[in-house]
Amino acid sequence: MSGNPTGTLADLKEALSARQAAAEAEAEATGTPIPPPVSTQPKREPKRDELGRSYATGRRKESTARVWIRPGKGEITVNGKKVVQYFARPVLRMLLTQPFLVADRYNQFDVFCTVSGGGLSGQAGAVRHGISRALTYYEPDLRSILKVAGFLTRDSRAVERKKYGKAKARRSFQFSKR
Repeated sequence: MSGNPTGTLADLKEALSARQAAAEAEAEATGTPIPPPVSTQPKREPKRDELGRSYATGRRKESTARVWIRPGKGEITVNGKKVVQYFARPVLRMLLTQPFLVADRYNQFDVFCTVSGGGLSGQAGAVRHGISRALTYYEPDLRSILKVAGFLTRDSRAVERKKYGKAKARRSFQFSKR
């Protein structure tokens, strides 16, 4: 389940708790105490500007989103419009709220973003990626939760290019016997 962004939120939380429970059960079975996690990296510091915002860039397909988050009431503004006006489909709006739901920070941050390139689906994915990264900059402790959910990984899938001698990327021209 790790790294699968298409699972439900309950599945993601379940996977995280199952991983922790398995580690505890293994330590209990061997009779060794669970050592505290040893980190080779220093504790991450929050990255915030003078206005108390965190900034991150998200990408998906041909879309790029510049995202700023700050504590607030949960308002999301995309290219100067409310999220309901910009992303009319509920599925796209659901994509934007997933990082907040997984991190238990729903309606605690205001989001301001500018997005360009691609279509609406790619733009929604780019904004979700940007929100996830900005959350980890604002609260570095959320990184492990968002990483398990697969929100910090840039989805690198893109449209395949057209090749010469082909009608499309892979489609051949119609064969004619005569």
